[in-house]
Amino acid sequence: MNDWKLPWEGGCRCGQVRLKITAPPMVTAACHCKGCQRMSGSAFSLGILLPSDALQVTQGEPVLGGLHGPVRHFFCPHCKSWMFNRPPGADTIVIVRPTMLDDASWFWPFIETCIEEKLPWATTPALHAFKGFPDPADYGRLMKEFAERFGAGFNPPAPNPARAPVA
Repeated sequence: MNDWKLPWEGGCRCGQVRLKITAPPMVTAACHCKGCQRMSGSAFSLGILLPSDALQVTQGEPVLGGLHGPVRHFFCPHCKSWMFNRPPGADTIVIVRPTMLDDASWFWPFIETCIEEKLPWATTPALHAFKGFPDPADYGRLMKEFAERFGAGFNPPAPNPARAPVA
């Protein structure tokens, strides 16, 4: 049984760019890096890692923004909402901002990255924490654990989950 209730739909703040997601997450994350803090205007950014073919832009055309570097960040051309990014060397992966979904109430981060850069008060219920970004070799293990725990759907964590150990 799968309780993911796919497909999910969403869009930018102004509604000119709309998205559809057709596959469950591979991993969910919060990133505390300074770049994400600045791009999101918040303590961290949130992300849903998906196979690239699971994301469809159904309306509008996102534009490249951010630093225009190896990580390609895509935004609405009108309201400038940061919608998703494509990591370098991983064309089969896309990372979508869950807050772009029409209903993101189910979301919570399974991993958190760059905790050495996090603001002192910023906490998440993530089960795994990394000083920087996980080694690419770690993603297979993380995706496997995520699928085993949440293959049928994603339930919110306990209100006061234990702090994640630092890897």
